[in-house]
Amino acid sequence: MRMPSGALWRNTDFIRLWAAQTISVFGTMITGTALPFTAILTLDATPLHIALLQASRIVPAIAIAPFAGVWVDRLPRRPLMMAADLGRAAILATVPLAWAFDALTIEQLYAVSFGAGVLTMFFDVAFRSFLPAIVERDELLDANSKLTASSAVAEFGGFSVSGWLVQLLAGPLAILADACSFVASAAFLRTIRRAEPPADRSTAESVWDEAADGFRAVASSGVLRTIAAITAIYSAAFGMFGAVFLVFATRELGFGTGVLGMIFAVGGVSSLAGALLAGRAARVLGVGPSMAAGVLFMGLSMLLAPAAQGATLVAAALLLAQQVTGDGMFTVFQVNEMSLRQSVTDGRMLGRINAFMGIMEQAFLLAGTLAGGALGETLGLRPTLVTAACALTAGAAMLYASPVRAVRSAYVAAEVTQCAPAAGGGPPS
Repeated sequence: MRMPSGALWRNTDFIRLWAAQTISVFGTMITGTALPFTAILTLDATPLHIALLQASRIVPAIAIAPFAGVWVDRLPRRPLMMAADLGRAAILATVPLAWAFDALTIEQLYAVSFGAGVLTMFFDVAFRSFLPAIVERDELLDANSKLTASSAVAEFGGFSVSGWLVQLLAGPLAILADACSFVASAAFLRTIRRAEPPADRSTAESVWDEAADGFRAVASSGVLRTIAAITAIYSAAFGMFGAVFLVFATRELGFGTGVLGMIFAVGGVSSLAGALLAGRAARVLGVGPSMAAGVLFMGLSMLLAPAAQGATLVAAALLLAQQVTGDGMFTVFQVNEMSLRQSVTDGRMLGRINAFMGIMEQAFLLAGTLAGGALGETLGLRPTLVTAACALTAGAAMLYASPVRAVRSAYVAAEVTQCAPAAGGGPPS
């Protein structure tokens, strides 16, 4: 039965989950800026160092993802999320502590990034799998829109604050704020009262066999195969772009961290608009065309960054335009993609499906990051940025030509095909 449109506002458990996620994202955005800036400004990191710093977060996520998906499907998801929050808080707190004693090294940043990557993988898989347990299936698009909208607001605030915190105080002190945010997130998660559906522990399969079920579920579904393919493409493109962008903006263009933080914050406002428009785009264009349009606009917008020259108003305008046109439209893609994935997947398999997508995301992010670091030091920063933008634009063409283009509604798609455990192999398409 379809719930009324205002039902989520009366769902106190969803509100608590929403609050926990928003606080966590705010802190994460601070560290997302502060950690690489700490490496660049405090430890004089090179493009290759930044690439390795990103890789140290990605590699453990790839290694742990198959097991994370199985355990998320086997165990209660809320306690896993709380443990991941508190673990990340403890790991991040070591950075300002070492800095205070003049003992901070790039190797420690690698280790912190590594540990946080493991726990983030567990949290993300559990969070995406927990949401359908506290909202109705046909409310997923609205729920994901609200969660993404608040993430955009947190992105705006986090980026706005982080750039100036790094410039006025220090990167390690900005990271301390993130550690505190994870503690607050865990506190909100603890207040959620709704009981999760019992996990299916009847299987006698090994962890490896259960993890393989997630791969078979994706392989047998045209919708999920397409989602996996576009995940690989955009992850590689973002990894390549991100490996060199901060170095390009600070050293080649000459922008200060405070100005860059404000520019990045505009992306949060754009993402907020995209989150609010995602549902309308799905109703007008359809879920599939909305996803393709979101990726296309993001790819084209990324071409604006390498067109910038120097720390000028024109260069700042180009970077702002990239944030405005790209982030909002890519958020339209993200909201519709996640809602479609959650809708067509049975709850008993959702942890493993999300884990498989996480593997695709992190593996190709790693490949793109390492490629970006290498290309940045050989071909140069601008050609690397252009290459990443072109790869993402090609991904939009692939998505538009795929079966997902015909999907008009995630809820209807779930009624037609749903990925559930199947005896003796993969689930039905």
